[in-house]
Amino acid sequence: MTETLLTRQEADFAWLDITGPTAAELQAVAEEYDLPDSLVLDCLEPTHLPKFESTNGLNFVILRVFSMPESTQADTIQELSTKIAIFYSSKYLITVHRRPHPVLSALKNIARAPGEECDSPVEVAIHIVRYALNSYVQPALTLTKELDDYEAEIFLKQEVPNALQGLYFLKRKASAAKQLLLLTRDILIMLRRQTAANTNDSTLLQDTQDLQVKVETMYQQLDGGATNLMNLYLSLSSQRTNEAMRVLTVFSAFFLPLTFIAGIYGMNFQHMPELTWRLGYPIAMVSMVVISVGIYIWFKRKGWI
Repeated sequence: MTETLLTRQEADFAWLDITGPTAAELQAVAEEYDLPDSLVLDCLEPTHLPKFESTNGLNFVILRVFSMPESTQADTIQELSTKIAIFYSSKYLITVHRRPHPVLSALKNIARAPGEECDSPVEVAIHIVRYALNSYVQPALTLTKELDDYEAEIFLKQEVPNALQGLYFLKRKASAAKQLLLLTRDILIMLRRQTAANTNDSTLLQDTQDLQVKVETMYQQLDGGATNLMNLYLSLSSQRTNEAMRVLTVFSAFFLPLTFIAGIYGMNFQHMPELTWRLGYPIAMVSMVVISVGIYIWFKRKGWI
């Protein structure tokens, strides 16, 4: 669906918004506005990463808006985010996206008012970048809460089913978001070069860059926290396994000599002198007790039990 959000009569620039375009629809717009074919192909690619490109007065921006999926196992960039493509020059702005974004209507109303922040295509582009960055904040808070829950469960419970799998997917989400934010930082650097001479744009861009640093830091902490918690979980699991092996080793140490004695005198050879002893059985039992006590004392001195 193609919608004209602004005309040159309403503002200093025209704004064309395209939602869920087909290749033919986008090609028609490209021919009307003389958009390069390479940028149109990038615009149609659903998995394209954030980028900024400028050629012959035309600027092209791809943003990824982050959204927390319903499936806990979603971990790819396409599953975790949706794309917004922006073409802009000094006279027009074209936004292309597959999902509706209410912020665009809000920016349209701001741009219609004279003297407001959105009085040029580059300012609208910066506001859309800011909107994309803000979309990462709530998922980061949600993932932080999940990480805190995993941490409490791992420390307070002996067994936490599927904890390692949950931490893996949490780390994957944080890593994907961190990658997108790093690429968005490059977009802001390019926008900074374009708005260096405009004080109002520079102030807005500086606020947006501060937001980018804040959100990127949140996901860096998430990524690092998830990695540390995964390593801790594996260490605790290994420690529990070692505890179980230690108990089994202690039992083996007690029963191995006793089994050896019972095995010898359980053989069915005819000529075994000890089998005819009247005190053979009591002596064997006493020997087993003495050996067990000796092993216990030795383990106790070593601090193994």
